[in-house]
Amino acid sequence: MSETTPAPEGVQYCSFDDFSKIKLMVAEVLEAKPHPNADKLLVLQLRLGERTKQICAGIRAWYAPESLIGKRIIVVDNLEPRKLRGETSEGMLLATHDYMGENGAERVALLTTDLSDVASGSLVG
Repeated sequence: MSETTPAPEGVQYCSFDDFSKIKLMVAEVLEAKPHPNADKLLVLQLRLGERTKQICAGIRAWYAPESLIGKRIIVVDNLEPRKLRGETSEGMLLATHDYMGENGAERVALLTTDLSDVASGSLVG
């Protein structure tokens, strides 16, 4: 049995088996609109290969809905669906979140593929 390195303070490790359950995929944004009942959320319609699904994402302060159309983003495809203020969210997009500049301006950046012809539904891994 190999020794494991203790997790740094504030970090909780997950096992490789747990991580291998997560299905990351490339999704093409087909439609984006403000959530009707939540000021911080956008409702996105996505294509993952031959399937479509909907997710709700807390990115409304950083992205205009029309700027997302056609983007190929990275999503967690097999997250358990849940209702967010009346809309079903069937996954989660991946994004960075940080603060920068002298005024500590908050920013969010979506994780995307840098190749525009990567097929929606492609596995990430």
